[in-house]
Amino acid sequence: MMSRSRVAFTLIEVIVVIAVLAVMMGLLLSAVQKVRQTAARTACQNQLKQLATALHLHHDALHRFPPGHRSVRNFDLQPYSGWCLSILPHLEQTAVFDSAQAEYRRQLNPFGKQRHSNFSTVMPAFLCPSDPRVHTAQISKRTHNLVAFTSYLGVTGAERVAIDGMLYQNSRTRLLDATDGASNTLLLGERPPSADFQFGWWYAGVGQRGRGTADQTLSVREPNLQPIVSGSKCGPGVYPFRAARGFDDQCGMFHFWSPHSGGANFAFADGSVRF
Repeated sequence: MMSRSRVAFTLIEVIVVIAVLAVMMGLLLSAVQKVRQTAARTACQNQLKQLATALHLHHDALHRFPPGHRSVRNFDLQPYSGWCLSILPHLEQTAVFDSAQAEYRRQLNPFGKQRHSNFSTVMPAFLCPSDPRVHTAQISKRTHNLVAFTSYLGVTGAERVAIDGMLYQNSRTRLLDATDGASNTLLLGERPPSADFQFGWWYAGVGQRGRGTADQTLSVREPNLQPIVSGSKCGPGVYPFRAARGFDDQCGMFHFWSPHSGGANFAFADGSVRF
């Protein structure tokens, strides 16, 4: 009788195959992760492009950009609101805009006894896809209010006290005011809401010392003006553009940053978006 030979792998061959498969799986997962990050970053850029376009449409209609933030005594009689509210009609959100106008006619102070209902209205156009926290309204850890957010803030200028940017408190800037050129002037930048959900409210916000900064607007070198009694553990600043430790980094509220690897997206006054 002829004997049949048995085909088998040695232990070393099995180990080599497993090692090769592990390397291939690692490379594949890494590639998938990079593709996801790139897709999220691109989606974020598209969001910023839409916001910049809406700001330009507002400029075309009124020959100026909206105020970055409105003070208590502002000319539009919508205190504590800002550029986010102003551009809603140009984002096909007329219903929310009209609701806000009705709320302000009913009660001028949005934080009053009958708090405006739109504080908790989530607006996808203002949200970065890479921040899972902001796609639903969250409870502020300080005021215990349910609020919705913006992942993008208007750029007030070089420093908080300066008014050399495009979107600061009670601003009425025009494209002609971008003396360095619209393509060289920042308009909007990424900054996720603060870890305690107290800063980054899209509908209306007080910001630092009532100026709106760190809420709807931010300077590129923002100081920490939070009172000691609030429990702030961050230094006085100033805080330039840099990475944050993550969404739980409360000090990240004082500077532009993003959850994207390697940088953040910014919209410029000419409507372009760059990483």
